[in-house]
Amino acid sequence: MTVLKTEQLTKQFGGLTAVDEVDMAIEQGEGVSLIGPNGAGKSTFINLVTRRLEPSYGEIAFQGDSIIGMDPHEVVQRGMSKSFQTASIFPELTVKENATIAALAAEHGSFRFNFFRNQNSYPAVDELANEVLESVGLYGERENEAASLDYGNKRRLELGIALAAEPDMLLMDEPTAGMSPDETKSTVKLIKRVKEELDLTFLLVEHDMEIVFDISDRIVVLNRGSVIAEGTPAEVQNDPAVQEAYLGGVEE
Repeated sequence: MTVLKTEQLTKQFGGLTAVDEVDMAIEQGEGVSLIGPNGAGKSTFINLVTRRLEPSYGEIAFQGDSIIGMDPHEVVQRGMSKSFQTASIFPELTVKENATIAALAAEHGSFRFNFFRNQNSYPAVDELANEVLESVGLYGERENEAASLDYGNKRRLELGIALAAEPDMLLMDEPTAGMSPDETKSTVKLIKRVKEELDLTFLLVEHDMEIVFDISDRIVVLNRGSVIAEGTPAEVQNDPAVQEAYLGGVEE
């Protein structure tokens, strides 16, 4: 089953074409990485898919239905979740409360801060929050304030928040940014385990090629807004067009 499909997806900013007629299809359970040199259009593509930007033209279908014209929260409710470049958490709330907010918003489409006074009225949401924290290794930290977590665990919590939406597809934008080598290794191991356990479909933007080659079933390469190559890690690594695009270049 095709989870995400774009056809001739294009975004222009004045005279600049940031994303140029991109056709992409991601299947259920597939882990796909989107790579490319600086200015290739990766972030713009992600923002189009998550409905934070309107395309100039082209189509985006999620689970077989067009999502053009939808708001970002509507796409989340349909099963698409995004993990950002920097940890997006409520630092003054507990780890458990952060996961609970995400689960409640995904389930009901909104969240009110008086929820915590009536938390026992939502046993399914509470159970989901606990399960998510178990999956990302933070259940033991659940009663601690999120602000007290070290950087690596804040990023793990941010991944947990994305998973609490019970997504059919997870978009990850540099999930290991700013991490130490040990934290990076731990996070990659976590993503691989979660993908296997949940049969998770994901689209990853990552600049560490070692991570990309380790974690991806398939890689799509953008350059100047256009797809110049796609295939398995081995196929992409040996593609002359990819080597030329990166030759002497510096990634974002």
